[in-house]
Formats: sequence, structure tokens, C-alpha cells
Amino acid sequence: MNETAVKVNELVKRYHDLVAVDHLNLEIKQGEIFGLLGPNGSGKTTTINCILSLLNYDNGEIEVFEKPMTSDNYEAKAKIGVVMQNVAVFDELTVYENIDYFCGLYIKDKTLRKQYTEDAIRFVGLEDYCKFYPKKLSGGLLRRLNIACGIAHKPKLIILDEPTVAVDPQSRNRILEGIMELNRAGATIIYTSHYMEEVEQICKRIAIMDTGKCIAMGTTEELKKMIKKREIITIHILSVTEDDLKGLRGLPHVYSVTFKDEKLTILCDGGSHNLVRVLDYLQNKEYSFGHIHSELPTLNDVFLEITGKELRD
Repeated sequence: MNETAVKVNELVKRYHDLVAVDHLNLEIKQGEIFGLLGPNGSGKTTTINCILSLLNYDNGEIEVFEKPMTSDNYEAKAKIGVVMQNVAVFDELTVYENIDYFCGLYIKDKTLRKQYTEDAIRFVGLEDYCKFYPKKLSGGLLRRLNIACGIAHKPKLIILDEPTVAVDPQSRNRILEGIMELNRAGATIIYTSHYMEEVEQICKRIAIMDTGKCIAMGTTEELKKMIKKREIITIHILSVTEDDLKGLRGLPHVYSVTFKDEKLTILCDGGSHNLVRVLDYLQNKEYSFGHIHSELPTLNDVFLEITGKELRD
């Protein structure tokens, strides 16, 4: 059984009358990529800052690598790498100098620091940009530099907060591949993102926060089983009578039927052969229809149903 990388027990953080984190419990195992999701104001960033001991909190306990996390726990802090949403590099330093500087905060041996700096440059693919200053880099390259600065000292726990915001698809793929490579090398990852497809692609387990609480946690498949929507059927059709919309709603496992702009949308809460039953019904009523599509719910559907909110940048 994997040891615990981060354990949060009954964490409470208040800002005057606002409860930003409300008796939160989390346990992240070593070696996993853990997704932390929530709408704006849900308490994600506050939780991360508490884990990093950047904020004092009102109640609860936090352990990192099975030891209490405090502001003077430098042993634990040396094992953590942080890549926040806002790029934090020095404009006056080159790509190489930036990575070397941040690596030097943890690695004092000059020979080892040079090796780690060069490893980080290769890892994010910035070999051709070592002498560039940040203002000369594209958004995607700047994000890669930001990641290199956060992981150059080879941390065992890496916190990535929106690392792919506003980057091109090629850079995004490179960043995601890099995150999975870091994980395969043994790093535990805490990952936040507004891009549900990214989280679904790389995260082993996911916690959804809202109003400072963890309202759902599990694998993607476990989370999908928590919601009512299990299958979405869409059929392009010219028209459907009100009587037949009512008839479709009466089919087993169908709980919602809507028709708009020549598109019939049917939501099912489980079962099998739902599409077959729907098509049999329409054919028996002698309807002609075009494109047919059936899909399982996405992580975004889970998020919307559980929180009732859209996830926005």
C-alpha cells in the first residue's frame, strides 16, 4: 500500500466571517496524480497555500510525507515543487539563469545544480532558448520555463495550478506528457485545471471542492457513477410531436427528453440498449432521422451536476 504524500484533516480557514475552507479532509497517496477541482471561490487555492504552510489556518492538521507541515519544516519544503498559474520568473535573467537560480534555492552543490538545470531544460524542451529572456518567449514557451523552474530540484511532490492556461495545443500536449513523465519517475502530482479533458486524461483520483468542502472524490469512473446522467443520446430529426416526446419519456431509464433546432436529446440514468429502444420507438412511428450519437457522461457533466456551476477560467 502506498504511503501518504499529503494528508489534510479537518482543515478550517476563515477570513473574518468567510469560511474559505470548511473542515476539509484529503489524503493523497505517494505516486499518484491527484486532480483538485472546483469553481472559482471554492477554496482550492487557499487549501494549496495551507498545505504549503504559506497561510495560517484556524483548525485542523496537515501532514506532508507523514510529518506535520509547518512553516519551518524545511526538509518537507525541499521536497516540494510549485508551479502556480501566474508565471513567476525574473525578466532580467535568461532562461538558463532563471532555472539555475530556482534550482540553487535547494541544490547548493554547483556541479549537481548544473546537471539538474540542464536536465530541466531538456525535460521541457528549451535547449534552443537558453540565452533568451522571458519577454522574447511565446506563451507556451514561457509556461514551459515556469514549469522548469518549479521542478528543477527534482521534487517528490509537485503542485501544478493551471499550468496550461492560454497555451497552444502543441505546448499543452508537451506539458501533459511531461507531467506524466514526472509521475512515472516517482513524483506525486497535485493538479488543478479548468480543462476537464486534461484532468480526465492524466489524473488517477479527483476531488471536487465547493464552498470550502470536498463534495465528491474518486476515480473518473467512480465520479460518473455518482450522477444521474449515464447516457446522452442525440438524434437529428426534422420534427417530433408532443405525444411522441411524451412516449419517449416513458421508455425505461429515460428521464429527460428535449427537442430544439431539429435535435432530439435524450438523457438516460443507466440501463443498457437505450439507443435500440429509442430507435425502435421512432421507427415504429415512421420517423425519418439523420445523424445519431450516443455518449457516456464526461467529467464536465459530473462537475456541472454535482456543483450546479460551470467551471470557468
